[in-house]
Amino acid sequence: MTDQAALFRLDGRVACVTGASSGLGRHAADVLVQAGARVVGVARRAAALEDWASGAGASGAAVAADVADRDALDRTIAAISAPFGAPDIIVHAAGLNTREAADDVTADGWDQTLAVNLSAPFFLTQALAPSMAAKRWGRVVNFASLQSTRAFPGGIAYGATKGGISQLTRAMAEAWSPRGIMVNAIGPGFFPTELTQAVFDDPDRAARNAAQTCVGRNGRLSDMDGPLLFLCSDACGYVTGQTLMVDGGFTAK
Repeated sequence: MTDQAALFRLDGRVACVTGASSGLGRHAADVLVQAGARVVGVARRAAALEDWASGAGASGAAVAADVADRDALDRTIAAISAPFGAPDIIVHAAGLNTREAADDVTADGWDQTLAVNLSAPFFLTQALAPSMAAKRWGRVVNFASLQSTRAFPGGIAYGATKGGISQLTRAMAEAWSPRGIMVNAIGPGFFPTELTQAVFDDPDRAARNAAQTCVGRNGRLSDMDGPLLFLCSDACGYVTGQTLMVDGGFTAK
């Protein structure tokens, strides 16, 4: 009989989490450490990232880098692989939302949003996929969004990238799953993070968002734990190319 608890353990695995200095990225890094993985956190904010790594102890390492800097990609990959070896798991939690209305979108804001949200997950994975393929085991978790399927005010650039993430996830699965790399996306609803602080600071707005879910509440960080561990572990060995919405049924209504 299968050891069901062991299906979700990550002992002996190495993970890389981008955007690990705050929010859902930091929470994801903590969850993977608690499940037994050694985790390399990547983010631009060095001080906040080092604070996370110090809490993770010997199971955590920090790499201060801009994942959207294509010219520095080789250096970033080398730094990610230095502490524990090449990752088995990549969680792309780094994200950017300029919240520009369609009439106000700038070329710079558009390019930065695409570089962080869409280009970085592809090129980081492309660089790290060969080492996972050599072991015939890998897990890639992209971050989708409610805006992968819904249009929000001020979200035209962000929404375009998150719609792209769903298709990128399918295309990456088609390319790399034959070599043992399962590629999926997780789509959070409204969770309390630094990026959504303005939403949760407005009780009426937060209540309206909660009312749009099937569950009747907004997300708690702990709601991400099970779905994340599923997508990062042996448990999803026959699941790939999927976007799992963790939104309390927001997109179902």
